Amino acid sequence: MISNAKSKSPPPDEVRLIVAQDEEVVISHHPEDWIAFVLFWALAIIVFLQFFTRYVLNDSLSWTEEIARYGLMWLAFIGGAVVTRKKSHIAVELLSNLMAPSPLRAALLALVDFVTLGFMGLLAYFSVTITERMQQQTMTVIELPMSIVYGGVGLGCFMMLVRQIQTVWHNARDGWRRAPDVTEQIPAD
Repeated sequence: MISNAKSKSPPPDEVRLIVAQDEEVVISHHPEDWIAFVLFWALAIIVFLQFFTRYVLNDSLSWTEEIARYGLMWLAFIGGAVVTRKKSHIAVELLSNLMAPSPLRAALLALVDFVTLGFMGLLAYFSVTITERMQQQTMTVIELPMSIVYGGVGLGCFMMLVRQIQTVWHNARDGWRRAPDVTEQIPAD
């Protein structure tokens, strides 16, 4: 005998320890995400090519190791822009989490934002100066200027600076208020 399977809802007085709700998935496309995506897969292909030529063909391509190293540098700094946009940099937030919402807490959060902004500004400035200085030096295996390598690093630094400016602007509009519960501070992707 086939029974008619109907979903039974729990009685209203039943207490559940875990309640799961589906969140709306929002996919946003940002330039740093796409650049990091392309760099990641280019690195994967180059490293596989290096492995294949070294261990299968017994004749390693000389340029793969150098390009993989510089690509990893680019990926680290472009990834830094992604992390800056998501506000996911490693931070010690114990003091601000222990403080009650107050003007002092807002001042502390503003100070942290402006110190981070200053650091990102210095990083972007010094990336430009080192890129200019590396114009005459060439890569070891490929005869291209090292300024190309440091230009990618500089691009990542400027992307981090732009994202930090956006973060400071957004936090300033909100008055540097943060959610009272630590779990509510984690931004959803």
